[in-house]
Amino acid sequence: MMEEESLSLSNGADEKTKREKGFWDFIWVPLYWFKMLSDEMHWSFVFGVVVTYGINQGLGGSLSRVGTEYYMKDVQKVQPSEAQVYSGITSIPWIVKPLWGLLTDVLPVAGYRRRPYFVLAVSGFLGVISMVFLSLHRKLHIVPALMSLTAGSAGVAIADVTIDACVAQNSINHPSLAADMQSLCGLSSSIGSLLGFFISGFLVHLIGPLGVFGLLSIPFVLVLLVGMLLNENRMPNFSYGQVHQKLLDASKAMWTTLKCPEVWRPCAYMYLSLALSLNILEGMFYWYTDAKAGPSFSQEIVGSIFSVGSVGSLLGVLLYQNILKDYQFRDMLFWTQLLYGVSGMLDLMLVLRLNLKLGVPDYFFAVIDECVSQMIGRLKWMPLLVLSSKLCPPGIEGTFFALLMSIDNVGILTSSSGGGLLLHILKVTRVHFDNLWLAILIRNIMRILPLSFLFLVPRSDPTSSILPAEMLTTIESQESENIELASLVNNT
Repeated sequence: MMEEESLSLSNGADEKTKREKGFWDFIWVPLYWFKMLSDEMHWSFVFGVVVTYGINQGLGGSLSRVGTEYYMKDVQKVQPSEAQVYSGITSIPWIVKPLWGLLTDVLPVAGYRRRPYFVLAVSGFLGVISMVFLSLHRKLHIVPALMSLTAGSAGVAIADVTIDACVAQNSINHPSLAADMQSLCGLSSSIGSLLGFFISGFLVHLIGPLGVFGLLSIPFVLVLLVGMLLNENRMPNFSYGQVHQKLLDASKAMWTTLKCPEVWRPCAYMYLSLALSLNILEGMFYWYTDAKAGPSFSQEIVGSIFSVGSVGSLLGVLLYQNILKDYQFRDMLFWTQLLYGVSGMLDLMLVLRLNLKLGVPDYFFAVIDECVSQMIGRLKWMPLLVLSSKLCPPGIEGTFFALLMSIDNVGILTSSSGGGLLLHILKVTRVHFDNLWLAILIRNIMRILPLSFLFLVPRSDPTSSILPAEMLTTIESQESENIELASLVNNT
């Protein structure tokens, strides 16, 4: 009897120890992961990723999205189809990302290739001034308003392409950590978006969309710190007379790489997968806030829906990092694209009010819808980012990664323009939503079409090299002669 009691006490103590160990593992494992990345690639790189992706794009991007949607609806009073097209226009700076990337690769400023471009992202009208200008003009015409929003978008794009160059370069130098770096980017973005959406509705309610634009100048200032702190070797004797030749050499190296079937085929798939997934989010937003046809969500409710949806994005990053990051690209993209199309049926159920027939309140169903959509969207995006980093040749990482992201942004612009056209054809307006269900159904069908182009994606896994060995040798030889890039991160 005494032995049984002793054994029972021992088992209870073991279970308690395991629970305590599990709790501390939950706390310490992410910290060890951050420390590992900082040791391998310098802490300033990790800091730059967190600020650029987490604060400037995640937090600032979520505030900008909600603020801009209410700005277009309540201040400019445009139709949802027009707002959808305008959202595409403001993304144009992201389409010319190769220009920013080319500058970061071949045109150093004051001896530095990356740091000055973080500073550029917060100077002049590209950052602080554009947001302050918007916030101070209550009756601004749509044209200067779009110009200011586009200028702010350009500031974010320059910072993004510069940190992307850092990520791409470190992916080449540390191929085993390529997926970890993309997970860091996705994790930072998701957490920033979660916090931003959580407070966005309250801020719009308290200070209005114009006040939110004023607050958006703060993330740009933080990017300035990245430019000041980023660890980068200085090139004091750079010959600016060779810039023209370097631009030609970089363009030639880009074209040589892009002609490679191992490169252009995945690029074609990335464009098609985004372009065919029509974007009708503005139509859904107008329906969300409509008092007659929709559930009439308030600013706080809309912000909370997007906030909880960001949890889904965060779950997608964690799921990819811990379980799915080693799966082959083609397999991952097949299942995520298929689920992406199926998940769109939740929007259809919500608009047709089938959730009410099932006894599920609008808010609860909208939260589930947003969370599932964001999680699957992130799972679909993560392997594309890793694949893009694997396609970048040494020496022009920033330029070529920017080119790949530019192709993706052309796909997003096509998606927004196509979605706006669809809403216009179906006569979905500020007050009429009779055909919104049909727009959602067409969008869901279009999301499935990219599956027929999966043969363009390689079957390789994220740890394998995609570029042919002879191409890497040729490009490295050209770059050693013509484009002597300084090492971005000093690991010693």
